[in-house]
Amino acid sequence: MSDTLSTDHSKAVLESEGVGEGTGSSRADRLCSFDPADFEVPTGEEEEWRFTPMKRLAPFFETLDAAQAEVLVSAGSVESASRGDERVGLVGKPEDRTGALAWQAAERVHVVTVAGEAPDTMIAIDAPEGMSVAQLLVLAEEDAKGTVVIEHAGVGDLAETVEIEAKDRSELTVVSVQEAERSARHVSHQRIRVGRDAKVRHIVVTLGGDAVRIATSSEFAGEGGDVELLGAYITEGGEHHEHRLFVDHNPPNCISRATYKGALQGEDAHSVWIGDVLIRPTATNTDTYELNRNLVLTRGGKADSVPNLEIETGEIAGAGHASATGRFDEEQLFYLRARGVPEDVARRLVVRGFFAELVESIGVESVQAKLMAAIERELDLAQASRDAE
Repeated sequence: MSDTLSTDHSKAVLESEGVGEGTGSSRADRLCSFDPADFEVPTGEEEEWRFTPMKRLAPFFETLDAAQAEVLVSAGSVESASRGDERVGLVGKPEDRTGALAWQAAERVHVVTVAGEAPDTMIAIDAPEGMSVAQLLVLAEEDAKGTVVIEHAGVGDLAETVEIEAKDRSELTVVSVQEAERSARHVSHQRIRVGRDAKVRHIVVTLGGDAVRIATSSEFAGEGGDVELLGAYITEGGEHHEHRLFVDHNPPNCISRATYKGALQGEDAHSVWIGDVLIRPTATNTDTYELNRNLVLTRGGKADSVPNLEIETGEIAGAGHASATGRFDEEQLFYLRARGVPEDVARRLVVRGFFAELVESIGVESVQAKLMAAIERELDLAQASRDAE
């Protein structure tokens, strides 16, 4: 990339979203509640909403008169439970009004239980016209290993809650794919709890939707937990794709990694990535790192990227973050063209290379193929735009 702004802080003490040091900016103090009345309707001036198109997401801030989204299972098994089920509601609480309203509106919870060496579970959620709600619980039993893929589509709005619990020594991969129509809006709250010596890979792939806001929070229930947060997004002109991460380190000897990459193309394409990591005083020997990179393919796009570290103990194994946003790297293009590679082919090679490592690390062939197909579509659109100039 060129025109790059990057940061890499290996020993940050306290950073917050533009607020600076002070106890008021701590994620540890943020309100969490299942009751929407505990949250005021945001105005857009609040730190956690300042990048969000408030008018476009206005329906998500009021009591939801919503139907239950259609949930289809093409592989694996899913049971329907009441919200009063004793397994539901144990993985944290909503952190904002939209999350509490989505929780309140859901009548049923779709529960996926991963036990032993489980086959992959494939879930499709379709949001028709109007507002829909969906609530899922993904539960990996002790010593279990499995993968759950959740694909979102449709033309309407979706308010969603996903609880993910990996019990001790389990290995769980959860993939959330957003490929809705251009008219669709999607607000999702995905909460993760990692047990002792358990590992969770949480992968987000956002390929479409007028306004998408996915907030993923992770916490550890015991020592030795490992969470890896991966994300890829392709944002077209006029679309708003926002991804917010929060990792709460409390027990000692835990690991977290976050890697998100995005490409933007077209007038008023807007992506937002916020990465918050809190290391509490008890979280000694924590090892954490987060990375966000954005590639702006055409003029008119904007990427906001804010990594934050809040460290409350000096006894850590490592903590760092990096953020980089830039336009297409003309030097790489020149290098390839000088060796006889046609310009169109060279551009494709550069963009594929930008996403290659992340795509390979997803590990789910159907999702990898979907993402690569989306990348090729974007490259075709970019080439058509250049040809028209």
